[in-house]
Amino acid sequence: MHSLWRLRGYLRPYVWSLSLMLVASLGGVALAIGIPLVTRAIIDGPIAERDLSALWPLAGLALLLGVTEAFLVWMRRWVQSAAVLGLETTMRRDLYARLQELPMAFHGHWQSGQLLSRATTDLSAIRRFSGFGLLFLLINVVQLTATTVVLLHMYWPLGLVVAAASAPIVWLSMRFEKRYVVISRRVQDEQGDLATYAEEGAVGIRVIKSFGRSEHVSQGYERAADRLHATSMEKVRLSARFWTFLEVIPNVAVVIVLALGAYGVGRGALTPGELVAFITLMLSLVWPVSSLGVILAMAQEAMTASARILEIFDTEPSIVGGDKTIEAPRGHVRFEAVDFAFPDTPDQPVLCGLDLDIAPGETVALVGATGSGKTVLTALVPRLWDVTGGRVTIDGVDVRELRLEHLRSLVATAFEDPTLFSMSARENLTLGRADATDEEVAEALEIAQAQFVHELPWGLDTRIGEQGMALSGGQRQRLALARAVLTRPTVLVLDDTLSALDVHTEKLVEDALRRVLADTTGVVVAHRASTVLLADKVALLQDGRITHVGQHSELLATVPAYRELLAAEAGSVAGSVGEEVSA
Repeated sequence: MHSLWRLRGYLRPYVWSLSLMLVASLGGVALAIGIPLVTRAIIDGPIAERDLSALWPLAGLALLLGVTEAFLVWMRRWVQSAAVLGLETTMRRDLYARLQELPMAFHGHWQSGQLLSRATTDLSAIRRFSGFGLLFLLINVVQLTATTVVLLHMYWPLGLVVAAASAPIVWLSMRFEKRYVVISRRVQDEQGDLATYAEEGAVGIRVIKSFGRSEHVSQGYERAADRLHATSMEKVRLSARFWTFLEVIPNVAVVIVLALGAYGVGRGALTPGELVAFITLMLSLVWPVSSLGVILAMAQEAMTASARILEIFDTEPSIVGGDKTIEAPRGHVRFEAVDFAFPDTPDQPVLCGLDLDIAPGETVALVGATGSGKTVLTALVPRLWDVTGGRVTIDGVDVRELRLEHLRSLVATAFEDPTLFSMSARENLTLGRADATDEEVAEALEIAQAQFVHELPWGLDTRIGEQGMALSGGQRQRLALARAVLTRPTVLVLDDTLSALDVHTEKLVEDALRRVLADTTGVVVAHRASTVLLADKVALLQDGRITHVGQHSELLATVPAYRELLAAEAGSVAGSVGEEVSA
């Protein structure tokens, strides 16, 4: 129950609603016990004595108790719906906010399907238990205890039979709980794995179809589905055995009570009204006992679900913002003795003692071999990753001391593999700046040569689909570039953003970008000589360090490694173009 106890803070705003639900439920228990007692009075009084005048007041009392019980049930369910749905909504919002806070290292380790499973299936399991199981677990315990006390008071031999029947139920429940919690966790983990297969199959459908691997991917999905089916059936078999025993034990107890009760009436130890009331009260315990299996199953699923969700909440963000802001940012970026290694491979540094100074308004092209750390270097500026040594500063302030929201309003990044969302083209464009005017949007589209959006069926209001799959690679890159330009950042990072553009479009974009980069500090990851020419100077990245900084022509003439790198890239591009022409 530790996991559920950790989530008690979510119940605090709903204390009044939950208290009202509890009062209404306990009132219903008292009325459920009171109605059989009134029945006993009717049988042993007016019916036994054939006094009809005394029947009507007792019948009216029974009717009043029944109507009151029905009203309390209605009130409980009405209050319950609002409280439980509000609880689920709050948890869902906080979980999403937590996922946004966690760093890239966390998201790199977790499968998206596992996160989706926690945000959907697990939260639903908690809602079901908090809205039904938790309340009825308490109510049923109260009803069992109170009814057993009444039965013992009415006729203690039969009361002992009822009390004795609870012993095997408690024993079975304890055994069931231990096994069910293990299998519930397996089911929920396998649901997350299956969700991952489904999500990857949908996002990667273009690759799957292009390689003709639909059957292969389908087989992987089917294997995961079969594992989930087998584990779920094991869970069902365990539950079925437990619930069967819970059904048998009360029925056996009813038979024993009928036999002993009839014997007691024959001996005069019980009145007929007491026997009817006794059996009625005992039958009222069948639901609390038979529902115990369902409630315990829900409790175990909710505890497992809460433990899985708390794995996310208990993960402390490794990247936490400071409290500083830069009042009049100029965009002076410095890398000072920067070291970086990924958390999983701390003994394999990517950057080692790297130094680089980028003056305000200056554009620097980062050139290096594949895997040299160019993308990592650019990710350190907006703190998608944090340095493991040294520091990165903007206008002399360590980026770790800045508020994250402020830092990321200063820095805009356009990635080589852009991410677009399942929303309209306009919403994707204005993601980083919701207050942009139509004129500013049009200007950003022109700079990025992304005017193709006006040719979409509904123009800027066209929904472009998940991941922008309805667009070509070059169109996605241009739209992402326009999004970055629209924010009017102090520092603009272009991570090989033009790689998917044809030569003609690239030339138009570069001409427009020169105007933008003249007014901002730019960091450009470059592979082509044409992209390098956008920059005021070039920094060559080798073995985790900046080994040379200078003009393109200067490095081309004096640094063989730089010349060979650009020649290799040029040869690769030329070869690709030649293949396309010959095709």
